[in-house]
Amino acid sequence: MVASQDSVDVLLIGAGVISTTLSVMLKELEPDWSQMIVERLDVPGAESSDPWNNAGTGHSALCELNYTPEVKGKIDISKAVGVNEKFQVSRQFWSFLVEEGVLGDPAAFINRVPHVSFAQGMDQVDYLKARYEALKGHPLFPNMQYSDSEEKFSEFLPLMAKGRDFTNPVSISWFDDGTDINYGALTRQYLDAVTTRGVEVRYGSEVRNITRDGSRWKVTTKNLHTGDTSVVSANFVFVGAGGMALPLLQKAGIPEIKGYGGFPVSGQWLRCTNEELINQHQAKVYGKASVGAPPMSVPHLDTRVIDGKKGLLFGPYAGWTPKFLKKGSFLDLFKSIRPGNLPSYLGVGLQEMGLTKYLIEEVLKDQAARVESLREYMPDVRAEDWELVTAGQRVQVIKPIGAPKFGSLEFGTALVNSNDGSIAGLMGASPGASIAPSAMLEVLERCFGSRIGGWAPRLKEMIPSYGTRLSKEPELFNQQWERSQKSLKLQV
Repeated sequence: MVASQDSVDVLLIGAGVISTTLSVMLKELEPDWSQMIVERLDVPGAESSDPWNNAGTGHSALCELNYTPEVKGKIDISKAVGVNEKFQVSRQFWSFLVEEGVLGDPAAFINRVPHVSFAQGMDQVDYLKARYEALKGHPLFPNMQYSDSEEKFSEFLPLMAKGRDFTNPVSISWFDDGTDINYGALTRQYLDAVTTRGVEVRYGSEVRNITRDGSRWKVTTKNLHTGDTSVVSANFVFVGAGGMALPLLQKAGIPEIKGYGGFPVSGQWLRCTNEELINQHQAKVYGKASVGAPPMSVPHLDTRVIDGKKGLLFGPYAGWTPKFLKKGSFLDLFKSIRPGNLPSYLGVGLQEMGLTKYLIEEVLKDQAARVESLREYMPDVRAEDWELVTAGQRVQVIKPIGAPKFGSLEFGTALVNSNDGSIAGLMGASPGASIAPSAMLEVLERCFGSRIGGWAPRLKEMIPSYGTRLSKEPELFNQQWERSQKSLKLQV
């Protein structure tokens, strides 16, 4: 029995940081458009956005070594520059919203935490020095520092220095102005802003079907508490449902999703329970992934700032489950396999034997083995100071590429939209939340092409670098950096 029928201009599926970013943007651009957000859980951001579901890194390639691969003896910084530019869009967007009073206290969601790259062993030390030389003169990477001194290492990272054998070479590069972000708190601030401006949010509301209705979409939802069914008609649908974006876009039946698949990887952290240790560390320290391991396996020892309190985590440790969400079904993966994407799945299965081996090794790790991995960072680690927590589910994108490989495993995000721009969805994982404003700008450009020209002046107010490359505009970068440092309370 259908309990209700509604009609809106915009329907957003999922109440995490991705959908809520788009909701805020559209409210700024078209305040009179009606919006509705539907969320299957009873609270926002509980699948991936909340702080212990992710590392909270403001991904800007300051310390993440997978963005600067060594190719034929040279460091390729192109990916790092691209990620950094996208994060600057985020900083500008948040600054605008804070200045306009749309967002509240920025310290509730973003805090200054140095970003550090860590190398051990001569090969890694040589690589890190070369990376430093490649980045230090770039306008988007100002004030980068480097040291291979035991004294500096011990001063900056006392927790990692204690008990360390410094006869094995180590080095670090760092940026003092890195950030830690509580994407759950940001999501809730976004929702507070849009609900006061008329956006309806329905919790406990699971999408069961998405069908065409002329130029509109009919989205059928079920209230998980009452069992009632609702139908919402919308001009535009955005699927920001994390791992469930793939199955929902498949339900919509758009040809653009054909061939796409999803490979779910679960994540776990070791979380420190010893306040004394937590207070000895003040950095996000990223190392290098093991040979043959995927980029998502890059280990890091991270200071977190959650609700004003410091925390400390290490990981990630990967696992495998066929569920596309933490609170999903063990049938999620199998239900997503269709004749159109079966070649993509099979192609990736044949190519990614290294990933398979890595996941098997990770799944078999017990607590003692996890602590040994941490020992590379903290030689004096004690198991009793750490507890295991489960992070959000990361569904990596399998992209169709045709013969002979048929499928490619993409460690990033992918935006898929219908040809007419009436429905779109964001799939994938890192650097997802960090670059959500940039990704949502792409949604606007792809799906509202006839309006984007009229929106451009307002978009320039929201994001002054809109339409330019900050890497080519160092003066604009410096101006917006200083502005966001002040607006977001990131100055020392």
